[in-house]
Amino acid sequence: MINNICKNIKFIFLVLVSVFLASCSDDDKTVANQYFFIEGEPSGYNSNPQAVTISYVVRSNRPWKIEAREDVSWSRFFPSEGKDDGIVSLIIKENETFDVRNVNYAFIVDGVEQPVLFSVTQDGNVPYITITDAQKGISVPGTGGEFTVSVKANVDWSYIISDDLWIELVSQSSSQIVFKAAENDGSERDAVVTVVSVDYPELSQNIIITQSSAEYILEEDFSWLNYGNTIHYETSGETRFDLWSESEKSRGWYSTPVASSDNQQLCYARPGFVKLGKTNFGGDLITPALSAIEGIADVEVTFKATAYISKGGAKDDNELLISIIGPGEISQSLFIIDNYPNSGNMENGVDYDVWDPSIAQRSFEIKGATSETKIKFLGGAYELTGVGQGKNRIFLDDIKVKRK
Repeated sequence: MINNICKNIKFIFLVLVSVFLASCSDDDKTVANQYFFIEGEPSGYNSNPQAVTISYVVRSNRPWKIEAREDVSWSRFFPSEGKDDGIVSLIIKENETFDVRNVNYAFIVDGVEQPVLFSVTQDGNVPYITITDAQKGISVPGTGGEFTVSVKANVDWSYIISDDLWIELVSQSSSQIVFKAAENDGSERDAVVTVVSVDYPELSQNIIITQSSAEYILEEDFSWLNYGNTIHYETSGETRFDLWSESEKSRGWYSTPVASSDNQQLCYARPGFVKLGKTNFGGDLITPALSAIEGIADVEVTFKATAYISKGGAKDDNELLISIIGPGEISQSLFIIDNYPNSGNMENGVDYDVWDPSIAQRSFEIKGATSETKIKFLGGAYELTGVGQGKNRIFLDDIKVKRK
């Protein structure tokens, strides 16, 4: 019996020792094995004045937070908290000031602040004035109308115009000047708009304004559209016609609602050009009425077009149909748009310009046009299910109508 009691006591002792050792092992795992670090272990980031987003890989097996030690709006981490490994982005806005700025971030791991701060420093900017598309210039139709000079600057500025006899100011803000050009009843003419700094007179930039002669009835380069991407296969951000602003719609262009696509108007705005259609559906674009025509006139229409190619190199069908709304007879109603942009494979080389007039520009004539005549551009057909590849997206730009 005594032997049995001793054996039981020994067994209980061994169990207690095992539990104690296991408890110590768990404690060691909780304390000694916890970790938090950013891959590469950077102590901070030094940025130039431009906006930037940089990503970091966080390694951790504990809940963590990133908190700014100063209240700033120009820099932030996203996400600013997590539980395990993850990717965080440091987002820094452009520094419009001339001052260097700094903010420190603390890492809070499992409720405990780490001993080292992460420092973000951004250089101060230098004075600058930039006119959008200054080298390209601005084209104004012979019929006149409003146009905009877009300005980006971190200094106060004013403007000078070389010829204000046919150009008048409509409005001015910190980022743009809106002018109105009179109708041109003569030959082509130019004016130069100079934007100059008030405090830094040596700082200035010019842009040439060119107005066509009176023979042009309609000219459109869509420079007032700025949605999405200039890379043709990048569709993110492009904006359907029914979602354009009221001021953009008021310019007189129109797109037909496609009944089989929930009455959507399938013309999409890009930066300075438009796209017709989407998968399974074609879209159109209709010009304003040619209101500058008096009586009856024969006109020549020119336009630039390119077809759609995916990032991987798959080409859409490429038919563009032309028709007339109102009076007039058209000389050509079908164009095959056989110039495609580069895909992601860059098969035509980095210097390839799909908008080059030698490959992109087409023309046709209208006989007997009047002030009520409109022109419709349609990519393939409105309903494309079962038609060819079911895709017939076309890009358009630089539409001009000229008296013959």
